[in-house]
Amino acid sequence: MRHRKNKKILDRKPDARKALIKNLAASLILYEKIKTTDAKAKVVRSYVERLVTLAKVASLANRRLLLRRLPTEGSVKKLLEVLGPRYQTRPGGYLRITKLGKRQGDAAAIVQIEFVN
Repeated sequence: MRHRKNKKILDRKPDARKALIKNLAASLILYEKIKTTDAKAKVVRSYVERLVTLAKVASLANRRLLLRRLPTEGSVKKLLEVLGPRYQTRPGGYLRITKLGKRQGDAAAIVQIEFVN
């Protein structure tokens, strides 16, 4: 039975899925917008919004938590110095997903996920 199992699998094994989400999150933080599929964007949105909420308070404990959840030091630095202060007064909803159309090869729904201003 699959009761209460609602995690998005993304057709990958757990280690590959975690690596994909971390790398997409780091790219989104560094470039502030990326193009990806709809399913990946929905998974990454919740992940990154939690990270931005952590980055609002620039403490050593939060820096270490962010380092554990992101693969590069540069993305953690940008979160704490740029994005955290930018969204200090905003209670949530830091990201926007915009539909762009279908991909040529397999007709997957392509979206652009970006930070709101």
